[in-house]
Amino acid sequence: MIASHYVEPLERSIRAASPLREAPSDDGAEIRQLEAGERFLMLDNSVGWAWGYAGDDGRVGYVKSEAVGAP
Repeated sequence: MIASHYVEPLERSIRAASPLREAPSDDGAEIRQLEAGERFLMLDNSVGWAWGYAGDDGRVGYVKSEAVGAP
């Protein structure tokens, strides 16, 4: 498979403990809890949800945009 474009992740940090979810919805299954100050590598941020990955295991998912702060 060939990717049509490549997104460079933006390094951010989590402002307050928040769940990382499988889908951009409060009903999306929780993958794990992100802790305040934890690094989040953001790939996209739209419609109130940030998509990216976090942790040593690089789990990919969604977190509410308001939970994502500056690097």
